Amino acid sequence: MSNIDIGINENDRLAIAEGLKKLLADSYTLYLQSHNFHWNVTGPQFRELHLMFEEHYTELSVAVDDVAERIRTLGVIAPATYSAFAKLSSIKEVEDIPESSDMVKILLQGHESVVKTCRDVLKISQAADDESTNALVGDRMRVHEKTAWMLRATLK
Repeated sequence: MSNIDIGINENDRLAIAEGLKKLLADSYTLYLQSHNFHWNVTGPQFRELHLMFEEHYTELSVAVDDVAERIRTLGVIAPATYSAFAKLSSIKEVEDIPESSDMVKILLQGHESVVKTCRDVLKISQAADDESTNALVGDRMRVHEKTAWMLRATLK
């Protein structure tokens, strides 16, 4: 690949990409959890949760592509294996099938974790004056904050 000359120095590009790798890993792990819970939810709120979880994983499937493509735009290889995601993600896998209310709590924690990861990436990208990453990550943070609010409301 030719030299990347987009107004962000190489050290900053690499630091931003490292942060975005964590965001990608968190987003993909949350995608898998949401899909798992969509398939396996039961109980009196089945239909509502089944549809809500589908909305979540559908939105996340687009998000992971956007984040991975930003990493590539910065000239870095995007992680794309379960083992890489497991090492990078702040969200831990759930091995069993929890009760529906616990699914909501787990996903709430996951969305809040992604918000924190977004904030970490923003610190790096703002310092580098990387408006493209700022916009992407800011949009992601808004989605996850809103989703966390909705999940919290479901628990009341």
